[in-house]
Amino acid sequence: MTDPPADPGRARGEAWWETGIIEMRPGMIRLRGYAIEDLIGHVSFPAMIWLMLHGELPTEAQAELLGHALAAAVDHGPQAPSIAIARMAATCGVGINAAMASAINVLGDIHGGAGEQALAFFGEIAAAMDAGAGLAAAVTARLDRFLATEGGYVPGFGHRFHPVDPRAAPLLALAHAAAAAGTVPGRFAAIAEAIGADLERRKGRVIPLNIDGATAVIYGELGFPPPLTRGLFVLSRSVGILAHAWEQMQAPARNKGPLPREWLWAYAGPPARPVPGD
Repeated sequence: MTDPPADPGRARGEAWWETGIIEMRPGMIRLRGYAIEDLIGHVSFPAMIWLMLHGELPTEAQAELLGHALAAAVDHGPQAPSIAIARMAATCGVGINAAMASAINVLGDIHGGAGEQALAFFGEIAAAMDAGAGLAAAVTARLDRFLATEGGYVPGFGHRFHPVDPRAAPLLALAHAAAAAGTVPGRFAAIAEAIGADLERRKGRVIPLNIDGATAVIYGELGFPPPLTRGLFVLSRSVGILAHAWEQMQAPARNKGPLPREWLWAYAGPPARPVPGD
C-alpha cells in the first residue's frame, strides 16, 4: 500500500513561516528542540535568551555574564527620551503595552544604537588582528581612519551626563574575570582597553568607556553579532520602561507633556502680524 500523495497546498502553508526556533502542536511546545516543561524551573531568563538567539543552551557562567550585562542597562531616568516618552504616553490613557511600544520605537541609531556601533567598531579591529595586525596597530589604524573620515564620538566612549559612567568598570571587571575563568576569550575587553589608552594619548585626557561600550564588550565576548546588541539593549531597557510606565499609571496626572505648563517653549518665528486683507 502506498502513502497518499502529499498535498502541495499544505506543504506550501507549512513552509510559509518555516522556523528552527519553535515546534508546537496541541499539548507540545519545544524551543530549539527542548520541551518547555523541561526548561521551566531549570533555565533562567538570560539562559533562555541565549538559547533562542544562539540555538544552544549556555553554560551557567555564560548565562550569568549575559544577565549582568542585561541588568546594567535597564534604566537611565526620565531624562532619557525613551523613559520620558513612556511616562508621557501613560498619562494619555493608553495601555501599558502602548506606553512601552511608544518608548521602544525611539530606540534608534542615536538613542539605543551605540552598543551596536561600538561592537561593530571593535569587530573591525578584531578583523584587522585576524589579518595579522597587532592589537595596538589595529586600534591606531582604525582610530586614524575614524577621526579622518567619520569624526564625532568614538562609539562606546564618553558620556554626555556622567564624567565617568559608573556601570562600565564593574562590567569590564566581570569580562576580565570571565576571561580568566575561560568562559570568554577576553579579546573584546582587550580591544576596548586599547582604544581607551589610544584615545587618552591623543586627547591628553581619559575618555572613559561607557555603558554601550561595556555591554558591547560582553556581548562580543559571548559571540553575539552587532545587530543583536541593539536588540539586547531593547530587552534590557524595556524593564525600566515598564517600571516607569507603571509608576506613572499610578499617578493622577493626565496629558502630561514634556514641560510644566508654566514653562513654555522658546518661540523663534515672526512677531505678531495681521492676516493680509483683514
